Amino acid sequence: MTDWDAKRYHRVSEPQFDWGQRIIARLQPSAGERILDVGCGTGRLTREILKAAGDGSTTRVIGLDRSGSMLAVARADAAVSESPIGYVQGDGVALPFANAFDAIFSAATFHWIHDHPAVFRSVSTALVPGGRFVAQCGGKGNLQHMLEHAAVLMTSAPYREHFVGWRDPWNFADAETTAGRLDAAGLTGIDTWLEDAPVDLETADKYAEFVSCVCIRHHLDRLPPDLRGPFTADLTARAAADPQPFTLDYWRLNVLARKPAA
Repeated sequence: MTDWDAKRYHRVSEPQFDWGQRIIARLQPSAGERILDVGCGTGRLTREILKAAGDGSTTRVIGLDRSGSMLAVARADAAVSESPIGYVQGDGVALPFANAFDAIFSAATFHWIHDHPAVFRSVSTALVPGGRFVAQCGGKGNLQHMLEHAAVLMTSAPYREHFVGWRDPWNFADAETTAGRLDAAGLTGIDTWLEDAPVDLETADKYAEFVSCVCIRHHLDRLPPDLRGPFTADLTARAAADPQPFTLDYWRLNVLARKPAA
């Protein structure tokens, strides 16, 4: 799997940024806290967390991502702006921290990880007693309509042969299963719910740009370069014929939980 096109993602990911702003409002970061952003990407929301805390001199914010290209963009921005945010390369299933953070935040990340029980155990380990966990990712039903279009294309010529052995790269979990996994990880004060969050990309060009960068990058990786453009164009044509053209049927899974106090 090739790495993200981080600069392109930074440019097109306004929906993820907007959702993340609302999650930061739930997080309610305050001065002096130690906060981890899991799946920080290019650091756009990580910077907003520090800003919302209100005192960058006493608040310690760390961004973690497994993508080297995403972290390169985040670190370059931090160097230019002289930001105190630190960035670490790592995986959500094995966070390299223990009893280290007052809060852990994550936006638009956990659906890229199959092993949610391991993620939540790792989060529990990284939190201090009483620490809070505030997150959102793709949930059950996420992008179902777009993925149905993609599935039809994957079984048709000339794409069919390239998708032999395909495995979905996502884990779009439901709220009830997620609550059980959080409980099994030893967390408490659990609240999980699904939220309908459609995104209207308005035009064929915007749709093709967004989905090729964010939604179907794994599909495109399976294809030779000369078929990637046609696959994106065929998917875009199907979206143009939808009752709501160029609209992505996003469903967000929201998570609130805490590590029990000592």
